[in-house]
Amino acid sequence: MRMLLIVTVLAGLPAALAMTAGAGAQRDYAGSIETWRAERETRLTADDGWLTVAGLFFLREGENTFGSDPLHDIVLPAGPPDAGAFVLRDGKVELRAAPGRTVTVGGEALAGAQLWPYEGERPAATIGPLTLFVHFSGERLGIRMLDRNNAILRDFSGLDWYPVDEAYRVRGRFVPHDEPQEVRIQNILGDVETVTSSGTVRLSIRGTEVEMLPVDADGQLWFIFRDQTSGTETYPAARFLYADAPEDGWTVVDFNKAYNPPCAFNPHTTCPLPPRANRLPVRVEAGERDYRP
Repeated sequence: MRMLLIVTVLAGLPAALAMTAGAGAQRDYAGSIETWRAERETRLTADDGWLTVAGLFFLREGENTFGSDPLHDIVLPAGPPDAGAFVLRDGKVELRAAPGRTVTVGGEALAGAQLWPYEGERPAATIGPLTLFVHFSGERLGIRMLDRNNAILRDFSGLDWYPVDEAYRVRGRFVPHDEPQEVRIQNILGDVETVTSSGTVRLSIRGTEVEMLPVDADGQLWFIFRDQTSGTETYPAARFLYADAPEDGWTVVDFNKAYNPPCAFNPHTTCPLPPRANRLPVRVEAGERDYRP
């Protein structure tokens, strides 16, 4: 009897060890997602993160004055009453400080500088807690303003996520286009930007087969998508998700890392809308929920 008991216990060890190993792997996976989510919030709340965006001012041809005086074209929440002007001529943007003043650009106090077009690091002007630089939206040029004292950052109440569910980490088959395609993506302001897509990804979400259209993004696949939770549990316009470039025709799409675009938090940002192929007929109960401060 004792020998039989020992044999029975030993026979059950592989299954028990497998279950323990499986539980450990699940904990490791959930921990890695929680770490990624914490890093996401750290980036969002950084001094130059999306919560610091405090204004977007589209430029008209010619001189666009700026300063804290409310009569200027671009009114700053802080700084000198008359700081200078952004001059747009023939697709070029030049910053000119007001007479007798300088503006700090790239750490140097200058009377003027060209901000667009540029080579290398993007030039930006700083005035106290404010940072101003040229933003390109569709065919329009504007000035985007960051403010380290922005109320949106100060009042931020944290992100809300679905519980981690490994069932939403799925393999996808990459199907390349015959040639890379140009895709026209509209943003929430109505501006259209042209991006490149090298193929589609076929995958199954909770038993529903879908085919999504990613955008090529610095060696990764970028998905802009909407699903049946959008507008109720998740941000109405879209969510973002990155996946690694395909290897041997396959990639892994992990919806636990789906996250909100900056427009979910900040009305001064511009965000793309999903192409029709990425309006999914299923509920994706994974990733970041809508932000409700």
